[in-house]
Amino acid sequence: MLADLPDRKEGARYFEVGYRVRTGDVDQQMRVRLDAVARYLQDAANDNLEASDLGDLDPFWVVRRTVIDVIRPFSWPASITAQRWCGSLSTRWSNMRVRLTADHETNRFNPEAREPGLIETEAFWINVNDQGMPSRISDRSLEVLSSMTDEHRLRWRAMNPEQPPAPDVVAAPDREHVLRSTDFDPFKHLNNAAYLEAVEDELIAHADLIDGPHRLVIEYLRPIVPGTPITLRRVREPDQLLVWMLMPSADDPEVLQVAATVSVTRRPD
Repeated sequence: MLADLPDRKEGARYFEVGYRVRTGDVDQQMRVRLDAVARYLQDAANDNLEASDLGDLDPFWVVRRTVIDVIRPFSWPASITAQRWCGSLSTRWSNMRVRLTADHETNRFNPEAREPGLIETEAFWINVNDQGMPSRISDRSLEVLSSMTDEHRLRWRAMNPEQPPAPDVVAAPDREHVLRSTDFDPFKHLNNAAYLEAVEDELIAHADLIDGPHRLVIEYLRPIVPGTPITLRRVREPDQLLVWMLMPSADDPEVLQVAATVSVTRRPD
């Protein structure tokens, strides 16, 4: 049984911003893809920093994990509202919650009325310095974030299995996923949305997992830089797809190590 993400503390402040669902965000059935959700989350984080003085105090953050709970799927056309707040924190990292709601509209291509959409998300963000090393959150940022939650002793606990099975015991053979230059940001990091583009490719063969409510969990274990070859190892279970994104070890290119882990799980209606 998947536990719901924690709700916002009563009376806690939050940041709110709106977006539009565009045709580039959806699949051939007009469903908003998971990589598009990741872009909304990145935009909301950037907009939140720019709208406050926290961007000057703590400008560098990296995501360690993202949880996306699709409760009522989004589709095109729609207007999206994002509400962002701190769900829990410690002195160097925080769980940032984002609630996405969609007001669906109709047009000549999608004329049927649809219920409002709801996606609940949580991301484990680590504050880093300009060298990319974990760093203590500034006193002012701690004051602001702490006021949003009573959980001030956040600890990291993995949600996905980190170690992949051996390739000879899985039903599906490993496959290569080709990265493009446009998948990388100015810091030569693979964009968070690009990881989920690879997952969307996998879900074409597992549409039953995402036809209704579902949860995606992606955990980032090692950075992927330009020129890195990526291999996907997949395991399908009755209600879940597990994916390991593998890359060559720096010590031995013949040895694959885990760059990221992904699970997509069907939620009960």
